[in-house]
Amino acid sequence: MKNYLLYLFLCFLVISCYEETEIPVTGNFSIEYLENNQSVPVQVKINNQTEGAEAYQWTFEGGTPSSSTKKDPGTITYETPGDHKITLVASNQDGSKDTKEMIIHIYDAIAINFTAQIINNQANYPPAKVQITNQTQGVGLSYSWTFEGGNPSSSKEKDPPVVTFSTPGEHKISLTVNNGTISKTATQTVTVAENITSDFSWNVSVSDDDYQVPVTLNMVNNSKSATSYSWTFDGGTPASSTEKQPVITYKTLGTYTIKLKTDNGSSSAVSEKKITVYADTNLRTFTDIKLGINSAHTGNSVGAFFSTVTHEVYSANQVSSTVGKDIDLVFFGLGSTFTYNKFISPDKASENGFLPIPNATHTIFVNSQEVCNCGLNFTSSAFDSMTNDTPLKSLSITETPAGMQQFNSSVPRVVLFKTQDGRKGAIKIKQMVANGINSYIVCDIKVQKVSK
Repeated sequence: MKNYLLYLFLCFLVISCYEETEIPVTGNFSIEYLENNQSVPVQVKINNQTEGAEAYQWTFEGGTPSSSTKKDPGTITYETPGDHKITLVASNQDGSKDTKEMIIHIYDAIAINFTAQIINNQANYPPAKVQITNQTQGVGLSYSWTFEGGNPSSSKEKDPPVVTFSTPGEHKISLTVNNGTISKTATQTVTVAENITSDFSWNVSVSDDDYQVPVTLNMVNNSKSATSYSWTFDGGTPASSTEKQPVITYKTLGTYTIKLKTDNGSSSAVSEKKITVYADTNLRTFTDIKLGINSAHTGNSVGAFFSTVTHEVYSANQVSSTVGKDIDLVFFGLGSTFTYNKFISPDKASENGFLPIPNATHTIFVNSQEVCNCGLNFTSSAFDSMTNDTPLKSLSITETPAGMQQFNSSVPRVVLFKTQDGRKGAIKIKQMVANGINSYIVCDIKVQKVSK
């Protein structure tokens, strides 16, 4: 009996000791957002910090995978924004169990996008009014707009008001979107055109560059940021125009005002200029024309050919079939001492040491009035006082014998001529400049105008 009681006592002690050493379970874990991202898709790493457990039952609400029995379930992927519960039930063979729950919030992804459109004109003229349309996708987002140089300059609204840009140039529109943990920024640029201006000039043909009536102006429109034009031409024909670059003729001498008003639908501008048109003298005057001796002409330093049509001097390398027909005067200077000089007809150039002039015409010259026996005595003072072509009309300019064509170095000297189209003129040689092979004469020329 005593032995039996002892046995029972020992069993009690063993059982008591076993119950005292049962291991408790403490469930615990933490999470880590990979790449510091809480916007879908999100990867969450589970860090198991449980103590005393041998079995684990994980549940990942809204995650992939949705459950696991591994001690370390690894990485869970969430594709849906919102609140998601993570549950861990940990246990051991002693029958100890513990439950740990955690709620994580997954934010919606940010798909930032917007458009900016000028709405008050077809172009981008100031002031430009810009309508901004926010096309950003996502839930629970906040917005921060900045409008560089705009009015307003910023906004917190999802859809901001119309923004006005009054200053020409490039202006940045920036949108920063925040979903609670991260921010994204997108930028666009709006370009505003220059302020509207009204400005113009004009060109005239060579035959009109003395501004004697009738004179025709080819208007050059230098305005900026304009879409429509309103011209008025005081005294001109036509008197008004809406063309961008009209052509205008003045037939009566006087001083007139030209006005241009420009508009672009947003703003307008006005400018005006004066033009003076003179009486027709039927006389064209050229001053300080340089004509080189033969070596200067062929060396292309100073040309020996002149056109009263184009108003240009031509050297050897500039002569072509295009300009050949317009050359009226050819100066022949034998050397830098100017002991033998004459003007010759363009169609006789090849007979006097020059290359032939393509499409050359015939001009009559009276190089030496004092020996031509042609009854001419057109003096230097008569040349200077000539303000219209009346003195030239009465001159009888005919061919003179070849032996009377040349003249010496005495200046001033007046050479008379008549072009193939019947225009009469006079050349006043004012100076002979000795400069070796580049020597030249300086002269003024007055000639009847080419018929328009």
